[in-house]
Amino acid sequence: MGNSITGLIESIYQFLWGDLITIPLPQGELSLSLLVMILIPAGIYFTIKTNFLPIRMFKDMIQILTEKEQGQNNALSVVQTLIVSTATRVGMGNLVGVVAAISLGGAGAVFWMWITALIGSSTAFIEATLAQLYKEKDPLYGGYRGGPAYYIHKFLEEKGLKKRRHHLLPVLFAISGLICWCGISQVISNSVASSFENAFHIPPLYSTIALVILVAVIVLRKNATVKVLDILVPIMAAFYFLITILIILLNIELLPGVFERIFMEAFGFRQAVAGGIGAVIMNGVKRGLFSNEAGSGSAPCAAAAAQSDQPAKVGLIQALGVFIDTILICTCTALIMLLTPASLTEGLAGMDLLQTAMNYHMGSVGVAFIAITLWLFSFSTFIGILFYARSNVAYLFGDSWIWQTLYKIIALIMLFIGGLAAYTVVWDLGDVGVGLMTLFNIFMLFPMSKKALDSLKDYEQSKKVIE
Repeated sequence: MGNSITGLIESIYQFLWGDLITIPLPQGELSLSLLVMILIPAGIYFTIKTNFLPIRMFKDMIQILTEKEQGQNNALSVVQTLIVSTATRVGMGNLVGVVAAISLGGAGAVFWMWITALIGSSTAFIEATLAQLYKEKDPLYGGYRGGPAYYIHKFLEEKGLKKRRHHLLPVLFAISGLICWCGISQVISNSVASSFENAFHIPPLYSTIALVILVAVIVLRKNATVKVLDILVPIMAAFYFLITILIILLNIELLPGVFERIFMEAFGFRQAVAGGIGAVIMNGVKRGLFSNEAGSGSAPCAAAAAQSDQPAKVGLIQALGVFIDTILICTCTALIMLLTPASLTEGLAGMDLLQTAMNYHMGSVGVAFIAITLWLFSFSTFIGILFYARSNVAYLFGDSWIWQTLYKIIALIMLFIGGLAAYTVVWDLGDVGVGLMTLFNIFMLFPMSKKALDSLKDYEQSKKVIE
């Protein structure tokens, strides 16, 4: 029975993320997975439909970020929803994901991560704006809730389906989300336990127990989640950004060569990676998609919780979140590695590569810094995904504290198991969960996108009136 379930999970994983189509190229081959073939065209389509929103509206994103708009009655402000979504985006993908992209795809993979983030910003705008348009009041936590399960449900009824408590597609999305976030819980604690063991020689059992207890104290309280993230995320991201900027400034003379290498390898002009340009492109694209989450339907669960005078503002701020995640934080991680002499990192992969790079730049302090940073990133990610889970649990099981608390307890158990187990099938289950979420969400974004685009037009017209 166990083997058959494992086999089923692996089969679904291969269908979603495995190489579905292979295109021969002069320098290697380009292998495309189903989700890449869905997400990239979707990003391009929405970028065109929004008239290149990530570039054209960047100034507006910054202006909205600086507005003094406060949430009321437990509703979040627009900026608070950015903090929650950044907590989950700025997680292991910014460390482990970037390292994997460069390990497998070379420096050129960074360029394709940038491109993926640029077009992904438009997808993030559409899904976040829809979440805001279809949000509803949250009787348990106060404020608002929503996300793909809610906007898909309501849209289907608008199109003629009979009104009922559940519809199949949103139910499948909500279940996929809860599966995904439980899987991510295990990956989080395993990464933290491994990094602390390497840096401080702390046995995984002790670091895992400390992580679970600290997280439990926060997430089992009613509204502590957002308060903690409000403090933790800005400090965490800013501190990591400042440290990496310091490293970059100390190696400023090497920077032009690094960027030359990124652009040259991106197009296969100077290729030293097995698999040729195809490996460069796909590793950058896949890791970019994993990192910024655009299209997966996760961030809209936070976007729906905002109180704003215009839904498009929430969409724009979530589009900015993709920029912060990939263009800023991921690039910082990439530059740390690429500014390290190749002779030191040759043959290394994963966290060994990043810790070696930090050891070169900062000595043993750098190794400890990465371990602590990974702990903070992972800690904030776990708190953030439990915030996302609120609305999905409520959609499936109704407004009950019992179900809300039960899911948190299950996630905490997964967090504990992950810190002690080197590998379990739940890891693959997490990837399957996010893949299915993306599939169900993107499928509905196309017919629903007009509402988000109309909201963007309303926002732009209101700006003209003010001006």
